[in-house]
Amino acid sequence: MAQRFPTVAVFGLGTTGRHLVEALVRGGRRVIAVERDEAALRRGRGRVDAAESAVEFTTDPAAAARADLVIEAVPERLEAKRRLLARAHADCPPETVFATTTTGLPVTEIAFGSGRTDRTVGLHLFPLGPDREDRAVEVVGTPLTGAAVLADVRELVRDLGRIPVPVADRPGFIGGALTMAYLNNAVAMYERRYASRDSIDTAMTLGCGLPMGPLAQLDAMGLDTARDSLEALYERTGDPRYAPAPTLAHMVTAGLLGVKAGRGFYEYAAGGAARGGEADGLGEPVPARAVRRIGVVGSGTMAVGIAEVCARSGYPTVLVARSEVRAKEATAAVERSLERGVRRGKLAPELLTESMDRLTAGRELQALGTCDLVIEAVAEDIDVKRAVFAGLDRVCAPGAVLATSTSSLPVIECAMATRRPEDVIGMHFFNPAPVMRLVEVVHTVLTAKEALGTAHAVAAALGKRAVDCPDRAGFIVNALLFPYLNSAVAMVQEGWATAADIDTVMAAGQGYPMGPLRLLDVIGLDVSLAIQRTLHGTFRDPALVPARHLERLVEAGHLGRKGGRGLHLHER
Repeated sequence: MAQRFPTVAVFGLGTTGRHLVEALVRGGRRVIAVERDEAALRRGRGRVDAAESAVEFTTDPAAAARADLVIEAVPERLEAKRRLLARAHADCPPETVFATTTTGLPVTEIAFGSGRTDRTVGLHLFPLGPDREDRAVEVVGTPLTGAAVLADVRELVRDLGRIPVPVADRPGFIGGALTMAYLNNAVAMYERRYASRDSIDTAMTLGCGLPMGPLAQLDAMGLDTARDSLEALYERTGDPRYAPAPTLAHMVTAGLLGVKAGRGFYEYAAGGAARGGEADGLGEPVPARAVRRIGVVGSGTMAVGIAEVCARSGYPTVLVARSEVRAKEATAAVERSLERGVRRGKLAPELLTESMDRLTAGRELQALGTCDLVIEAVAEDIDVKRAVFAGLDRVCAPGAVLATSTSSLPVIECAMATRRPEDVIGMHFFNPAPVMRLVEVVHTVLTAKEALGTAHAVAAALGKRAVDCPDRAGFIVNALLFPYLNSAVAMVQEGWATAADIDTVMAAGQGYPMGPLRLLDVIGLDVSLAIQRTLHGTFRDPALVPARHLERLVEAGHLGRKGGRGLHLHER
């Protein structure tokens, strides 16, 4: 079979254009790379990592007449894209196919401006992150795009070792619509000084396994490109989630464009590596209280995981469950987990014995009286937690730090159930606690500095990376993660795409560990709905209203992987 599109012209050698040229050359295509002037061409040529013999670099747009496919990768401005493709329409033979790499602009309008409504497609790539051969590419058709043209472009994507995902011409498609709202939300969080730059990025990489944090991702993308994409999406939709955070406009005006300018949210050395950094946690030394013994309240997955981490790290650990039976089951679960670690060669056999010797379990809260830090990990119900904290207040020694592992409930509610709110803090571990390295340390307006310092010191001793944040619903990770997950459910509900295609775009396109809908199934749709309701109840933002499809699935008992069915079907 003849090779589809043997010669491709690429207009623009920015981040997207450069990656396109490199992918096309690796796929055996001859490339004509076009820039607006000699200075831009020189810069772009220096960024492209491809054999010189396979690329023709030029400032002459008429050179595109020799291409079978013309791809524009110029800045996100509708008139600029339409003007460029209209010029190419005048130069190129009628059979040449056009593609736009827009994120936020309507492909249909670009197609009308090009003069080739039936031969213009959208080609939305994800150039950031590891350049794997299994990355997704969104292939965007309009109501007028020829079926044969779309089929040929999808086949080209396969030839390049990528996964073509067919999508309709909706604002942002799948990847842009989900990603740009998430990135803009992260800038707004930073702008309000809710968390430091490094805390935000550390939380999302360690807490969610993302390939890079949102602010680093914006730097790699280019802050001007991000702002233009958001402006285009906001103009099309009127959705406040896409109104660019003022900090973006401020930084762009100042020339702080990210990696390409040497400075954005981070500063960059000549090779593009970030240099310097902010403190992830407190920013200055804070006194910590001595912790010799740790208590854990609860017997579920999180409590068992936290107890294992504490005992493994050398702390005598006391676990208290609601019954002797549950206490014994929790102890057995810790032992099984340690045994798995030994079998896999990750733990020395003696560490299993030593850890189990450090762990004691029972049902009486009084056993926690000698603990210097107690971590509550019971059901995510504020009344249950308040009752636990009232009990801890009665039995724990003065100066003991009392922590809740809640993922979304107000820490201050737990604190006010005690007579020592200054000693109460949040320590949000991530599941599975023995594996996940992140702990969100959450302080209330009443938390003493020594209690805060103690939580950070213990997290470090447990081998965890602590990020500091105030007591606000969702803390850092859930406040950024769940609006994104909710938007993905709304896409399914509104018929944008299938759950499988949405997950493919975000996992194989953006490089996320798993797609948003599969992640919801893993978390549990009932748990996810409760967190989403908490976020909406706190902020009253219409964008945070739980997707009706999520509510219906929970009402039907389809709770995700644990029930065999959720947004996907799961084998049981």
